Amino acid sequence: MTIHHMKPVKSSSVSAVGYDPISKTLAVTFVHGKKRYEYQDVEQEVVDALHKAESVGKFIAANVVGKYPHQAHETA
Repeated sequence: MTIHHMKPVKSSSVSAVGYDPISKTLAVTFVHGKKRYEYQDVEQEVVDALHKAESVGKFIAANVVGKYPHQAHETA
């Protein structure tokens, strides 16, 4: 799956996020590493809360990582 609308975020650990509401896939590119992680079955409410979070990295660590199935893809 390709998320075409990755948006940069202000975070020390996350460089960009994107969301496809049709497939409910949240894509996250971390600052360190050359992979984009795509988390499946993420509800829009979680993504909305992510965009309002004071810390994007802490929100993802607490509310996404380990809670949703995911796939990792190499980035350029």
